[in-house]
Amino acid sequence: MKKPEPEEVGESSKIYEFEATLKKLESEEAVGHELITLYIPPDKNFSEVTEYLKDEYTKTELINDKETRTHTQKTISSILSNLKKYEHLPPHGLAVFCGKNLTDIDGTDLPCTVIEPPESLNIYLYRCASNYDVEPLKQMLGIMNVYGLITIDVREAYWGFLRGDHVEFKGSATANVSSKQKKGGQSAPRFQRGRQIAINEFFARVGEHASTVFLSERDYFKRFRGVLIGGQTPTRENFLEGDYLNHEVQQRVIGLVEVARTDKAALWELADKAHEIIKGTDTENQKILINRFFKDLENNGGFAVQGEESVRKNLAAGAVGTLLLSGSLRKNRFHVTCQECGHGEERTFDLEPGSGIKDILIHTCRVCTDPVLENENIDITEELTHMADHTHANTVIISDDYEEGSTFLSSYGGIGAILRYKTV
Repeated sequence: MKKPEPEEVGESSKIYEFEATLKKLESEEAVGHELITLYIPPDKNFSEVTEYLKDEYTKTELINDKETRTHTQKTISSILSNLKKYEHLPPHGLAVFCGKNLTDIDGTDLPCTVIEPPESLNIYLYRCASNYDVEPLKQMLGIMNVYGLITIDVREAYWGFLRGDHVEFKGSATANVSSKQKKGGQSAPRFQRGRQIAINEFFARVGEHASTVFLSERDYFKRFRGVLIGGQTPTRENFLEGDYLNHEVQQRVIGLVEVARTDKAALWELADKAHEIIKGTDTENQKILINRFFKDLENNGGFAVQGEESVRKNLAAGAVGTLLLSGSLRKNRFHVTCQECGHGEERTFDLEPGSGIKDILIHTCRVCTDPVLENENIDITEELTHMADHTHANTVIISDDYEEGSTFLSSYGGIGAILRYKTV
């Protein structure tokens, strides 16, 4: 079986950015008020949503506490203001998160996070609580990558998709293949030839139908990550080696799996066994890239650089082909200004779990000795992936669940790049 080349696509940066936004929202917690979560599915009447929000605004007049009443009214007004920017609902609906600490209220509108989901929302939800409800969007992370499933024997076949933990049945076929028992009046060779012709025709039909379904998947070249074929030996091997699938699908086969069942439920059995293969394939592709990075780095004439400063310089020059970032990288880039002399600069700090800007801005000005104040901060992974996208570089997020990934984080700081060409 041919192994697919490691896929160095920039889709990782989009997934990371979506995931980072959800983590930030999940960490928000209200102090003295409630945060509002609003999910609007694509088939919801937009005007009904705005009318509902206006009714909720009216109900706030019944809130006794003035500060809480004022905050809730501002939150709802901010949501309505954001919704006015949309003439129609986006194809997958909208998710809106809005609210702010009472001590921070200083204007008419409060900041809202508005997300156009990567997949269609299937719920309508208006929720006031001390935190945001991001679970429906978190579930989408698992279905941003899609896998094809095929189970086959010489009598029947089934095919469908694996989206996260969800199996989506798409089609089936049955064969008109005689049993291995020779019919009376036929010579054994003639019977076997006829049986093999029927099997070939059946496999060709399955390959054509399954390929058509897989290739019709939206954003196939970005989202479709591989095919798993289930069945018993040697049927599944014969199907793969016979090149019955379209070549664009054939080259994405990532595993052959022993499946005992031969009915429709075989798809679910295959899916249960697929997750370890999928995880292993992703890890294997990452290892290929990270070992290439290590080898080039050890060779002074190689095309690899490490460390934030060097990677930034090469990104700015457009020299980076593949940006490598550890999934456990926890650094933030801050623009800070001295409150005494006005000196401003950018600094990168490690942001440990549970710590915030107030915990790390104990550093003093490099010109005088007064404390510095934060003006702006950004997650460094988000910043570097944006720089990579701007120069059409690929971004790969490296897990530290295996030795090479752990070494990349501990010994190389979790920031590296494979270059297109060398810079001076």
